[in-house]
Amino acid sequence: MQEFQLPLSSLVNRFVAKSKFYEKGGLSSRQQNEFVDKIQKITWKYKLSKDTIGIPKTDSVVEIQIFEIELKEKRIPKNSLLIIERLIPYKILYRFIYKTEFCYGIHYQDNDSHTHLITSDWNQDLNFNFSSLTLQAIWESLVRSFIPYKNLEVLSYEDAIINFREIQKMSREIERLEKKVLQERQFNRQVEWNQVLREKRLEWDRLLKE
Repeated sequence: MQEFQLPLSSLVNRFVAKSKFYEKGGLSSRQQNEFVDKIQKITWKYKLSKDTIGIPKTDSVVEIQIFEIELKEKRIPKNSLLIIERLIPYKILYRFIYKTEFCYGIHYQDNDSHTHLITSDWNQDLNFNFSSLTLQAIWESLVRSFIPYKNLEVLSYEDAIINFREIQKMSREIERLEKKVLQERQFNRQVEWNQVLREKRLEWDRLLKE
């Protein structure tokens, strides 16, 4: 696990009590239980702003926070993250720790303003770039760090997100078709599903090469 290459002026390293989210979030018992049962500790590690790293904000990205979340189980508490982001009006990069393992997570918005969580693999180091002309450019670079398809690097941020969503959608469709082929007991139907699966895989290959 690599340390973030950030100036000391941006280091916060402050423990955030889970009760802060209970008090301000008006959480249900189920939501409180997820915080208690799945999260061990929340630490506000870094604050990236014009004051701390000298890079100007934009209307879209005023600050970027980095939170480290120690987990009680090896599962990302997605609902709790949404609550955290509802109460903290800034962009957040997460590092999750479970025992000796780690992974990273980030929320991004698609072109319809829907929010999606994307995470790295466990114990996968990502190359984050914290140098750019604006905080928005840094944020877009952070999101791109989670996208594994090299062909998307040449696209604008907006187009890369569109293509990434399409690739994800097609990946889910291929997984669904693979299950259908395995579960189908009638030979003729299995042949039909296999043909559909082959076409989807060809479409997948074309999309990755665009």
